[in-house]
Amino acid sequence: MVEIAPSMLGADFGDMRSAAKLVAPESGYLHMDVMDGHFVPNLTMGSDLVKSLKGIAPLDVHLMITDPCDFIDDFAEAGAEIISVHIEANNAKEAIELIKKNNIKAGIALNPSTPEDAIESVVEEADMILVMSVEPGYCGQSFHEDAINRVRNYKEKYPEKLIEVDGGVSTENSARLIKAGADILVAGSAVFNSDNPVDTINQMKQG
Repeated sequence: MVEIAPSMLGADFGDMRSAAKLVAPESGYLHMDVMDGHFVPNLTMGSDLVKSLKGIAPLDVHLMITDPCDFIDDFAEAGAEIISVHIEANNAKEAIELIKKNNIKAGIALNPSTPEDAIESVVEEADMILVMSVEPGYCGQSFHEDAINRVRNYKEKYPEKLIEVDGGVSTENSARLIKAGADILVAGSAVFNSDNPVDTINQMKQG
C-alpha cells in the first residue's frame, strides 16, 4: 500500500511536535523540507528541528540545498531514515555515496523542468526517486500533471526503486499517482489545511 508522508513545511511551526504526533499514526514518514535560501529562494528548517521530531515517525529529509554534501552527516545524526538530494545540486553523486555510507536510504530528486534522463548517472546507487510535481521552494503550489507520466515511466524503467511524489498532492490526484506506481505521496497543504488531517491521509491512501 502507498505510504503518505505529511510535509511538515505545511504544519504550524509554532507547534510542530503536536502536528507531527497527530498525523504520525497514519503516516509512513514525516517529510522534512530543508531549504538553504540559495538553491531555492525560501529558507526553512535545520537539523535541530529534524532531530526534535525523531522517534515520532520515520523521518524523510529532502535537501533542497546547493551543496548537500556539507550537511548530510548532520541530518543523518539528527535521525533521518531517508535523505534525498537534487540532481540539479552540486556533487549529487558524491552526496548519494555519503548518504549510503551513513547506512540511510538515499533518494535522488529532480524538478519538473529537468529531463527525466538527467538522473541516469546516479539512479543505480539511489534507493528512491523523488519526483517533484511543483517547482521547489514553497508550499501550496498547483500540481504539474506531467508528474503522473514521469512516475509511470520511472516505475517501468526502475521497478526496484521507491517512487516518491512531492508537490500539490491531494485527494484529487492521489488515485492517479498510485495507479501510475507511486510508493510515497508527500502532502503538506492538503493535509494540514484540511478540517481533519488524519481523515485526509486515509483518503489519499485509498486513492
